[in-house]
Amino acid sequence: AAGAAHCSLRAKRLLLDARFEGYKLSLEPLACYQLALDAAVAEVALRDDQYTLDHMRAFGMFNYLHLDSWYQDNIYYIDQYGRVMNVSVTLDTALQKPREVFRLPTDLTACDNRLCASIYFSSSTWVTLSDGTGRLYLIKSGKRGNSASEKWEIVFNEELGNPFTIVHSVSFVKSDKHSVAVLLLRVEKDELDTKGSGYHTALEWVTITEASKEGDHRYEIFKRRVLQGKSVPHYAAVEPSGDGLMILSYKPFKFMQDEEEKIEESADEKVTNEKKDPLYYWQQTEGDLTITVPIPQDIIKDDIKVRFSPDNICVTLKDQPPLMRGKLYSSVDHESCTWIIGENKSLEISLIKKKEGPHWPELIVGDTRGELIMDPSQRSAMTENLMHLTSEVMNSNPDKEKPPCNAQELEECDAFLEDSASLCRFDGDTLKITHVINLGSNQYLFSVVVDPKEMPCFCLRHDVDALLWQPRSDQPENMWEHIATFNALGYVQASKQDKKFMACAPNYSYAALCECLRRVFIYRQPAPLPTVLYNRKEGRQVGQVAKQLVATLEASDPILGFQATNERLFVLTTKTLFLIKVNTEN
Repeated sequence: AAGAAHCSLRAKRLLLDARFEGYKLSLEPLACYQLALDAAVAEVALRDDQYTLDHMRAFGMFNYLHLDSWYQDNIYYIDQYGRVMNVSVTLDTALQKPREVFRLPTDLTACDNRLCASIYFSSSTWVTLSDGTGRLYLIKSGKRGNSASEKWEIVFNEELGNPFTIVHSVSFVKSDKHSVAVLLLRVEKDELDTKGSGYHTALEWVTITEASKEGDHRYEIFKRRVLQGKSVPHYAAVEPSGDGLMILSYKPFKFMQDEEEKIEESADEKVTNEKKDPLYYWQQTEGDLTITVPIPQDIIKDDIKVRFSPDNICVTLKDQPPLMRGKLYSSVDHESCTWIIGENKSLEISLIKKKEGPHWPELIVGDTRGELIMDPSQRSAMTENLMHLTSEVMNSNPDKEKPPCNAQELEECDAFLEDSASLCRFDGDTLKITHVINLGSNQYLFSVVVDPKEMPCFCLRHDVDALLWQPRSDQPENMWEHIATFNALGYVQASKQDKKFMACAPNYSYAALCECLRRVFIYRQPAPLPTVLYNRKEGRQVGQVAKQLVATLEASDPILGFQATNERLFVLTTKTLFLIKVNTEN
């Protein structure tokens, strides 16, 4: 990812609790309600040729219960007759039977290589739906969760090749035209891969747009683009504006181009591979910066335009596109900046730093075409500054109280399957990566929609805790915001060998996980206590306590779906929907 900004996730100290006491097992009974389904869920078992870990991840661990985050406690599933069934809860004691809102036109059983049918709620009135046979439906649903206004109408449907599942979709308006962007996931046979599993993962980004003819409200495909990678992404979502895409995956993804583009690109690459001279050279002292730009012989003073602002610089020669342009690493006193044409036909620019002292690691953010020239005294000062990080002697004086970590003392649940995943943001126009984060040991746990107008959040393990991150594509400086912490959840979930799904309440009041069969674990986050407790060891008051609750479902069938709302957990098996009341809203 050349040219991509390498970022890091910044946790908010205020959201971390170093004195967390752990979860107290609570034996309070949880109200659990069940609804018998009149037809089984349309479960699709893995076929013999779907034997890889990626098939298992993408389709074997598929969540058959779909939460509509635009409305409160509104969920859907698809049954074996191809009916989209809805349950909308207002009162637990007066549960309505699941009702049919739509029926898929195709006979699902007729297709041999079908996948599970999938749904994504693009907005409060638009839905994308796949029948698992390779056909995509765009549906105008009206306001949902309320039987009077909910009417699902197909406005677009098309066969899009091999079967896929829908990972994410978003509805947006651009230049007065309504569009819906959808991400489709396929695991495809890879003839070229002789050493690996023999498969690759394809993510197709499809944009469907309203046709522009007067009074014609047809929808048609505007763009189809495909990315490929060697692992099923943990998380993939389109930005609310439709301008970019974020993918969190173990192996990298890249856009597949058409043949003509490839030829152009390889020609470009040849050019870039030949060693190029830097476009400019720059030097710095504590207070100022000097930039030297070699310019053609025939350029005179009037041909040069240099624009300074406190944070940006732009240099243009004649009528050509800007030679240098971009955001400076730090602010300058733009009114004191100057430029001249030097003796050896070079443009010399002088910038005065706003803050004296700090060393700039780069001149223009993300621009690698310049070369920093240091004098020997600057070099030795820099080496001096870094000396404390290295030592000739092995562990010259380790802190006796804190011996170095011993790998054998790590518990089994601390070892990760994967070396390291990364999180990338792709630009929709250039199809290149603009931001990348290497997640190291921050294992991916689950994702959740906190605000349906924003991208889904993802939850990562940080040390023993689990931290929830909200992508903010409109803030390039702080693209991922730490919005909540589930104390010790990273550690707790690692010991649950049979876990199948994880989820949390959109208001962060609890996190939950379920095993393949029956058992559901709920971790309520610390809440103020009505009475004061004392910690006997330290003799201090404990003002709040976090509880772990366990529910065992009366079911012999495996759990197929799992979703959390602020008040309830919904758990789906082949023939039954369970509702567990976790919180009573105050």
